[in-house]
Amino acid sequence: MGTTTAEALVWETVFAQRAARMQGAEVSELLKLLALPGIISFAGGIPDPALFPNEAASRAYAEILSDPAMAAAALQYSASEGYGPLKQDIVGLMARLGVAATPDNIIITAGSQQALDFMGKMLLSPGDTALVPAPTFLGALQAFAAYEPRYDTLRLDLGNRGPASYAEDAAAAMPGGRVKFAYAVPDFDNPTGVTMSLEARERLLTLARDLDIAVLEDSAYQALRFAGDSVPTLQALDIAHTGSLDASRVAYLGTFSKTVAPGLRIGWVCASADLIQRLVLVKQASDLTVPAINQMVMHRIVSDGHGALIEAARRLYRDKRDAMLAALDAYMPDTVTWTRPEGGLFVWVTLPDGVDAGALLKRAVAEVQVAFVPGSAFYHDASGANTLRLSYSLPDAAAITEGIRRLATLL
Repeated sequence: MGTTTAEALVWETVFAQRAARMQGAEVSELLKLLALPGIISFAGGIPDPALFPNEAASRAYAEILSDPAMAAAALQYSASEGYGPLKQDIVGLMARLGVAATPDNIIITAGSQQALDFMGKMLLSPGDTALVPAPTFLGALQAFAAYEPRYDTLRLDLGNRGPASYAEDAAAAMPGGRVKFAYAVPDFDNPTGVTMSLEARERLLTLARDLDIAVLEDSAYQALRFAGDSVPTLQALDIAHTGSLDASRVAYLGTFSKTVAPGLRIGWVCASADLIQRLVLVKQASDLTVPAINQMVMHRIVSDGHGALIEAARRLYRDKRDAMLAALDAYMPDTVTWTRPEGGLFVWVTLPDGVDAGALLKRAVAEVQVAFVPGSAFYHDASGANTLRLSYSLPDAAAITEGIRRLATLL
């Protein structure tokens, strides 16, 4: 009796339309260059492993797993809202930022990237408009893209565009579509390193009230200030206007990835209890819970020494930023400009008109063994060809100086 071979399914024929909007992360691809010998990478904004609390994490895991009762809880399913003691830690952290929250205002997520995905899922219907800066965080654009939004550029520096313009453009682009939220990284923005001024924050909140939309405050880098004066969070400013967190339109997305360790995958959303209740349902349908053992370990780490970890990160990244700015000042031609961040992990570089950063990257890797991220990856419309992002978080000061010198030779 003969056998037949069935034709293999061509998966592209059964993908949902939204799958076409899911693009690979240019940054993730560039991270593979870290393994190549001789490459000086300014590409990934990943923390310096020298800052990781290895001993504290090892001790916390050992203590938890050596206690039968704690081990049973740590390795079991757990509440989708998150581990109670860690949520209480975050309540204290938010209080220091001027936000009076309760555990009901907090949900633990698998990093703030998952929070971005959840917010897109909760807020966007196909054709709805998301207001985003240009440039903005690539991970946010990727997270929102699956929910088929339309993007419009959030411009807080131009006084000639009012709320009606945003609303009219949204309605014209998609019948029934509307602006749903504004997204911003107000402190030490990824990718530019720029901090939003108090005046710009107030303008953003006024725009959101006029449009009656949500505001997503991505604060991954907020704790990493090492120069200048702190600026109140968008959420704290909105609470001053509304009177309470439960009345606020701002969802604060936080993470321990930049101040403790990204591998534990612990982020959070602080927002109105009504929104948190809905996000719990999204969490249950997604991955049910962040691993309880990681949450328990994080609780022990931040309870015992989060402040010291933040201070160590500030000192190290300040020195690295200073090394990068000094090298840029020393080696780059006058036709190149860059930002001077007061914190965070990034410097944004603008090349002369007509210089393509994507083409420059190919040459930089091949000829001088230097990697960075072309700026067009951070624009929802793929513009910004003559810009690029440099991260000083991973190389040491000597490598930063040498890498900038090499890069400058191509310009």
